[in-house]
Amino acid sequence: MTAADTSQRPSLRSQRLNQITHEPHAKLDALVKAHSPFETQVSFARFVVAQYLFQSELVSLYNDPALIAIVPDLAARCRAEAAKADLSDLDTEVPAPVAGAVNHPSKAEALGWLFVSEGSKLGAAFLIKRAVGLGLSDTFGARHLGEPEGGRAEGWKRFVKTLDGLAFTAEEEAAADKGAIDAFNRFTVLLEQAYASAPELA
Repeated sequence: MTAADTSQRPSLRSQRLNQITHEPHAKLDALVKAHSPFETQVSFARFVVAQYLFQSELVSLYNDPALIAIVPDLAARCRAEAAKADLSDLDTEVPAPVAGAVNHPSKAEALGWLFVSEGSKLGAAFLIKRAVGLGLSDTFGARHLGEPEGGRAEGWKRFVKTLDGLAFTAEEEAAADKGAIDAFNRFTVLLEQAYASAPELA
């Protein structure tokens, strides 16, 4: 690697993952805004459908013993049950799984997926303020956006510190990159599916 390459490459794995996912992240943000999830509870419910689908696909990762050995509180970080409770609050059926879920990824690839899932909790701090405007809260309808035990920033810092401290081979670095990009692309697919399957559009 040349000196020029070194200067352009982020020194931390988490910084690199943020950098390489900028484009799919921006695409997803634009899609969320296009669907206006905070205009009505009905529209927000479709957003929660997407959140539930995504989180339910990651339950096996959050409960993977090999990953819990790396991130001890991983299982407690999962939001699938919170999103399911939100669907009940919003009188919305639990959706059927959508084909194409992540399936037995390598450890490094799984950490790329978890990087995206955990990072979304930071953005949730802004989303829940919008949800409050719809009469929802972290105990009704918007539980999955609630502040994690111990705080958003602290939980994220611990996760990132652990992730950045792992020794990866070049192949594992590439796998982590793939996992993070795939996670954004997958949520985009699930969001489109959630709004396309809305009862009023069927």
